[in-house]
Amino acid sequence: MELLIDDRQNKVIIEEDVKDAVRDVILECLKLEGLSSNYEISVSFVDNEEIRKLNREYRGKDSPTDVLSFPMEDEEIDEGYIPVLGDIVISAEKALQQSIEFGHSFKREVAYLTAHSMFHLMGYDHETEEDKLVMRQKEKEVMKRLRIFKTENN
Repeated sequence: MELLIDDRQNKVIIEEDVKDAVRDVILECLKLEGLSSNYEISVSFVDNEEIRKLNREYRGKDSPTDVLSFPMEDEEIDEGYIPVLGDIVISAEKALQQSIEFGHSFKREVAYLTAHSMFHLMGYDHETEEDKLVMRQKEKEVMKRLRIFKTENN
């Protein structure tokens, strides 16, 4: 897997253990779906202002959100070529706010947002209640497999 992590904000320090959790979650999501790890995925940490602009531009919503997913329709074309699965953009500010609100660690919040976004990259959505249940179950399974629990406070 080629994982590109870009920290484009200066509001929240992104520690190595958070980056490690992002990598672990991505690999576990691919594994759960029976996919190889032979993908390129980018994860960008931004501030609320940048994610608000992206949310307005791509979703028509002029407010900050916690995470945005940008799936790619990239197919393997040559041997040795690594297909691009897509881009994940996480508001570090929003993730920190939510971790405090929900009473768990920043790392746990980023891990959950990464899982949520990965399933979007793999074609899942939550437009209907049924789709939402399927997606939530997959997110919970990844967190369970990685032993990242809601009560984690590190």
